[in-house]
Amino acid sequence: MPTDPIALTADLIRCPSVTPEEGGALSLLAERLSAAGFECYRADRGGVANLFARWGPKDAARRFGFNGHTDVVPVGDAAAWSVPPFGGQRRDGQLWGRGATDMKSGVAAFAAAAIDFVTESPPEDGAVILAITGDEEGPAVDGTAALLDWMEARGESMSVCLVGEPTSRERLGDTVKIGRRGSLSAFFTATGVQGHSAYPHRARNPLPAMARLMDRLASATLDGGTEHFDPSTLAVVTIDTGNPATNVIPASCRATVNIRFNDTHSGAGLTRWLEAQAAEVAAAFDVGIETKIKLSGEAFLTPPGSLSDLVVAAVEAETGVRPELSTSGGTSDARFVKDHCPVVEFGLTGRTMHQVDEHVPEAEVVALKAIYGRILRDYFA
Repeated sequence: MPTDPIALTADLIRCPSVTPEEGGALSLLAERLSAAGFECYRADRGGVANLFARWGPKDAARRFGFNGHTDVVPVGDAAAWSVPPFGGQRRDGQLWGRGATDMKSGVAAFAAAAIDFVTESPPEDGAVILAITGDEEGPAVDGTAALLDWMEARGESMSVCLVGEPTSRERLGDTVKIGRRGSLSAFFTATGVQGHSAYPHRARNPLPAMARLMDRLASATLDGGTEHFDPSTLAVVTIDTGNPATNVIPASCRATVNIRFNDTHSGAGLTRWLEAQAAEVAAAFDVGIETKIKLSGEAFLTPPGSLSDLVVAAVEAETGVRPELSTSGGTSDARFVKDHCPVVEFGLTGRTMHQVDEHVPEAEVVALKAIYGRILRDYFA
């Protein structure tokens, strides 16, 4: 009997796996996959649960991998939900609950497709790998990165990988991600000398310096875009002094910017530019400006080729929709996988992800399983 991706998604939703809690989700998957002949291992690290499952020999000539996550964001105000957030209710052709879209449905769809594939038409000299983390929505330090470290230490590898994140925008099948922009946050602290606002010559006000720096950064044109990427963007996300007094020049001021950058740049290059801008403004205003950088991920691209062609052909065959190849959106765990093997992303529409009353059309989950199944059959044909 074919594996039901709706029932499996509902079972996963009933596991309260808010990052970094495992909630029983990975244990459930390990049980189902083991019953289908997958070798399952836990690759936990730093209090985070991760699951590695492989059907077929580790040294197979072709090793197709799926990557995804079972952790979910918090429910927020539970009273605002019209259904239990972890109830996995089915109603009006929709499946409801936290993780229904992002991304327990995607995990259930590729797990169900993989189980049916190895049961019905096991490939010769092939392996199917599922690398599933419990830390994608959180820091992501001990999630997919830990899985890949675990794999390397044990001689496990994927030839190619498909990440099952929700990528479709308006309808299932309209978008396949072949890369992602990089993400970098810069935290600035400008320090001067506190004083009375009636005697500004006795103080060194850090606020004009910070205002000048933020204006320079926000007004800069980082690039004009590349063949596969839109122009990079810089957003000022906060400026704060914490000063409630109107007659005091504060001693310090803080601000943060976030940059989403394309393959014109690297984290190191942007860091040097930000530090140089801060140093110039600090010298001009005779204040100190400290700069701290957090790089969440570099920009990357899997050039259009055999892997994206495989996914596009399967999507079009199952849905009649020809997907667009895109690099839009935020970061995903593909930023870790890209250092291991070629990687693309394809999944559901993400209309309600992270929202109250998150839900997914059941028909989409069924269709997604069919697409993943076709990808496996075509890859090993």
